[in-house]
Amino acid sequence: MHSNHLTRRDVLKTAALGVLAAPLLGSLALGAEKKQKAAAAPATPPTYQKYPDGRENGLRLGIASYSVRNLTLDEAIATVQLLRVSNIALFRNHCNWEGATVDECRAVGEKLKAAGLKLTGSGVVNLPNDEAKCRQAFQNVKAAGMATMVCKPELAALPLVAKLAKEFDQKLAIHNHGPEDKLYPTPGVAFEAVKSLDARVGLCVDVGHSARGGEDAIAAIRKYAARVYDVHMKDSVAVPGAQRDIPIEVGAGRLDIRGMLKALLDVKYNGVVSFEYEKVFGNPVVGLAESVGYVRGVLAALAK
Repeated sequence: MHSNHLTRRDVLKTAALGVLAAPLLGSLALGAEKKQKAAAAPATPPTYQKYPDGRENGLRLGIASYSVRNLTLDEAIATVQLLRVSNIALFRNHCNWEGATVDECRAVGEKLKAAGLKLTGSGVVNLPNDEAKCRQAFQNVKAAGMATMVCKPELAALPLVAKLAKEFDQKLAIHNHGPEDKLYPTPGVAFEAVKSLDARVGLCVDVGHSARGGEDAIAAIRKYAARVYDVHMKDSVAVPGAQRDIPIEVGAGRLDIRGMLKALLDVKYNGVVSFEYEKVFGNPVVGLAESVGYVRGVLAALAK
């Protein structure tokens, strides 16, 4: 039975590589010929636009652009489109939420919208106990039309951050980062910090870092469902307590991906499942395509 499961998983991942990764590699290698390719493209809308909110078999799928942090913004957009995903969370390499101007952030938001993508989140935005700096970040994400700011507030800044979240009507998701994170190592620690704050302040459950921090991501998703506003989907072969992650393609590691997806479906999670592929060697687009394909296969199986 175990071998059958692995065989099925390998088939899903092979299909993802064949269907998704090959065109991505070709597209990114031919950056100089973008205009020519666009002219030759079919007139019908791309497949990913069939999912206006990115929902597939019950869950909204998205890409955290940290996964392709070494690509340009235009290349990141092209990658997300070819993966047939309509939600994107932008890392600071693609838009500096802490330091850019409002006009620059607004322009990025307009570029994404023109590409048919929804800006659902960010890389981790650091929020110090400094109202001017925090206000700048809030103004920037609001100008870009971001749904949820994924962030890491200083503990002393939490009352200020909650005040600004209410003022800007901006949803926030505090990201847990494993044992090396002295502020928010697990979703449970983050929840204890925000549970008495304005309801706009919630959690981004990073499933890999949760496991390293010793907290079961499945249990966290169920327990803190009312405050889970974002999820970073990944896989890892690191053991609980490890100070460094060992990321791998989703479906090839130690994490119970099926259990996590089922928990999200059970609690009727309405946020985005953002793929954050962090493997540092090889072509990130291939691993990202494999990860998305695997999750799509699991969701299809759960829907039956």
